[in-house]
Amino acid sequence: QVQVVESGGGLVQPGGSLRLSCAASGRTFQDYTMGWFRQAPGKGREFVAAISGSGGTTYYPGSVKGRFTISRDNAKNTVYLQMNSLKPEDTAVYYCAARILGYSSDFRSYDYWGQGTQVTVSS
Repeated sequence: QVQVVESGGGLVQPGGSLRLSCAASGRTFQDYTMGWFRQAPGKGREFVAAISGSGGTTYYPGSVKGRFTISRDNAKNTVYLQMNSLKPEDTAVYYCAARILGYSSDFRSYDYWGQGTQVTVSS
């Protein structure tokens, strides 16, 4: 079983940057694909990024590709989401999630979730 805790959210101006962290428990962290999702008020949960267990493969939807970067440090059991060139439409609660199988952009296929961290992009 894996427990995940997100941190690093906050208020940032449009065009700014923010880095989210996700600390995970468990001795087999490297066996898990890790993903970031977000949910804005009144909207469904949206896929933001995913990274393979080794960190060698990453996945992004078109809405964030080139602006967001996911990475992981397996020695620290931590996943990061570097967000650059932030836009007001990036405002949402951001969630970290883990799944034992390979890549998926479907939030329903992830097994473990954090409590979320709020990101607000506003001037």
